[in-house]
Amino acid sequence: MSEATKSVFARKALTPKGWEDDVLVHMDVAGRIASVEPKSAVSSNAYSVDVLLPAQANLHSHTFQRGMAGLSEARSPAGRDSFWTWREIMYRFLDILGPEDIEAIAAFAFVEMLESGYSSVAEFHYVHHQPGGEPYANLSELSERIAAAASATGIGLTLLPVAYAQGGVDGRTLAGGQLRFGNDLERYVKLAQAAEKAAKSVSLDAGFGVAPHSIRAVNERDLKALEQQFRGMPFHIHIAEQIPEIEEVKAAYGQRSMSWLLDHLPVNERWCLIHSTHMTPEETQRVAQSGAVVGLCPITEANLGDGIFNGVNYLSEGGRFGTGSDSNIRISPSEELRQLEYSQRLRDIARVTLSVQGKSCGRTLYDTALAGGAQALGRDAGSLVPGKWADMISLDVESAALFGLTGDRLLDGWIFAGDRQAVSDVWSAGRHVVHEGRHRDRTAIVKTYKTRLAAILERV
Repeated sequence: MSEATKSVFARKALTPKGWEDDVLVHMDVAGRIASVEPKSAVSSNAYSVDVLLPAQANLHSHTFQRGMAGLSEARSPAGRDSFWTWREIMYRFLDILGPEDIEAIAAFAFVEMLESGYSSVAEFHYVHHQPGGEPYANLSELSERIAAAASATGIGLTLLPVAYAQGGVDGRTLAGGQLRFGNDLERYVKLAQAAEKAAKSVSLDAGFGVAPHSIRAVNERDLKALEQQFRGMPFHIHIAEQIPEIEEVKAAYGQRSMSWLLDHLPVNERWCLIHSTHMTPEETQRVAQSGAVVGLCPITEANLGDGIFNGVNYLSEGGRFGTGSDSNIRISPSEELRQLEYSQRLRDIARVTLSVQGKSCGRTLYDTALAGGAQALGRDAGSLVPGKWADMISLDVESAALFGLTGDRLLDGWIFAGDRQAVSDVWSAGRHVVHEGRHRDRTAIVKTYKTRLAAILERV
């Protein structure tokens, strides 16, 4: 399908009305959906697919970590391993990355995201400076590298430059790998303004938001200043991921981290609360009622031993969530949703835990994550509706996980028995970036990635 071809015909499509037959989707020149026409005749000018779905948004990614997959699975001499021992490995890894490395890894990760069924990504970008903390001559050098990778791959980007100013709630100075993250408020605002310009240059659909890293890394005064300075934009923050983090905040502020955040800042629909793994029943209810999206990254959370999110109670309170690939150790939206559901089953010794009446478990997970991901990115997408960005994927019904399935069972098959191999085509704001399971520029991007990674691994 060329860029000039602006229609897709699907034998089955998931629309707000449910599963519909013989759906013709027209896109305008900007990449938005112009019309959705069920029960249409096959058009010779349209690209034909078996099954068409709205595409998921990846609401939380640190692309550079894709390059360290497989480097942190040996037990450390110190004994019991945890998120905190993994973090030290990550700091050592990022300290050898240059701008070209970061761009190449990001481009490769974006290709994998697209090929697995994500059409857009919120890049939680916190590596800003040179090793040792000296800023680049161009303060937004690395943000511009992320934007260049997005432009090269055609993924829909919401760039989130990260604010990071201190090493803990006690205000201690940054050290080691953290030095590449650090900015005071004034310099961060300058960096963010330049990063926004870089993001908006990628494409018409590109977005921008801000991301104070955590309550540990940004003090109360600066959190409130950022919320005011960037009001109306997506606002993402790591919160309640680790028990030691919660204990540190409680010791300093007299409250658990989530309760403190809800009491001191206007958490609402533009907020994305990343992880939220360890919440009390009261916090769970308050977050659900706030309208914020919880950003779940079940594969990374399992890999790091974070704990299990209380999804059953959160959804029963009407809570919103989306999924992200976070550390990018494995990139697959279907597998993120599977891991989420399976974590609940293992904890509760039960089956089909995250579903609502009238929908299968896979359909419930997919629909909820669609809405939450689009909201978290501030992206006008997430459904096959005229006026929305044409973020779409097609599934191959001949793949082993989907053969013979129809309706919601297609989603159940993909999520619980399939993987990225079931994804045939992907459109991001109308850009046909994946065709028959392969990104349009995979060969060149993979070649560059392998060359850069080989040199990196020689230094690890």
